Order: sequence, then structure tokens, then C-alpha cells
Amino acid sequence: MSDQDLLRILEEIRDNQKLQLERQAHALELQRDQFSPVQKQFERAERIQDRAEQIQAKGAQLVAGARKALAVVVPVIIVLIIYLSWINFR
Repeated sequence: MSDQDLLRILEEIRDNQKLQLERQAHALELQRDQFSPVQKQFERAERIQDRAEQIQAKGAQLVAGARKALAVVVPVIIVLIIYLSWINFR
């Protein structure tokens, strides 16, 4: 094998490596382009989830307040019904 043949083979290897690197760079660019919308969608879903958790917490507070109010209002209503019944049958 002559030096010319060896030099030509090495140049072909170099050229093929450059071509491979260019293709890898292109593939990486395509992957980045595909990943960007997915990442944005994930961030949006995360914001929606956070908002849903806030709404759910507010709902739980409302339910807790309603239960407390009901614990006070129901006995008062029962006492009033008993009182009105007592007045009516007296």
C-alpha cells in the first residue's frame, strides 16, 4: 500500500466523519425542534394542574365552612321548630 493510497483512505475517513457529524447535528436540531413543543405543553399542563389544586383547596375550605355553619344553623332551626310547636299546641 502506497502513501498515496493511505492518504486517500485517511481523507475518505475524515470526509465520512465530517458527514456523519453534520448528520448528527441535523438530527439533534430536529430533536430539539420536536422537544420544544412537548416541553411547552408540559409546562402548560403543570400550570393547569397547579391552578386545579388551588381551586380544589378553595373548594375544600368552602365545604369546611359550610359544615361549620350547618353545625350551628341546624340546631337553631330545630330549637325554633320545637318552640313554634310548643306555642302552637299550648
